[in-house]
Amino acid sequence: METFATARLRASKLSLTDRDDLVALHLDPEVSRFLGGVRSPEATDAYIDTGLRHWADHGVGLWTLRDEDGAFTGRAALRYIELEDTREFEIAYALARDAWGRGLATEIATALVELWRTRCDPPELVGVVVKGNAGSETVLRKAGFAYERDARFHDADCGVFRLKR
Repeated sequence: METFATARLRASKLSLTDRDDLVALHLDPEVSRFLGGVRSPEATDAYIDTGLRHWADHGVGLWTLRDEDGAFTGRAALRYIELEDTREFEIAYALARDAWGRGLATEIATALVELWRTRCDPPELVGVVVKGNAGSETVLRKAGFAYERDARFHDADCGVFRLKR
């Protein structure tokens, strides 16, 4: 499960070679406004370290996304998180700004749901969306998620969306 593909994207397991692309993604204020804010290169290094440990511990985690030409498009994940003192299995994605508005978020979310259904054990999948991110809420609904409740996650007010087998 280290790699997979959709019609327009190629996903590869997170690697240290992805650092420059992830730093650029996390430094974009428009991309990062619903991800807890702009992250410094050092914060992105810590994010990569955490992501690599997740892969080692769970055999799943963060993928980087590239288009058919190999251009970096974003990141996506299936990972465990702590949400209000409860361990949850989460779907996550963030696309570079030039990839917005083309249906790629829905494409990758749908692919992640299929991976979860066919290759992962957790009986439920959550999506956590910072309040105001209507686009991400729409993507999750298109992928079959239903709004469950409000929550606090990483010091932000969020909506929790859930999908059950």
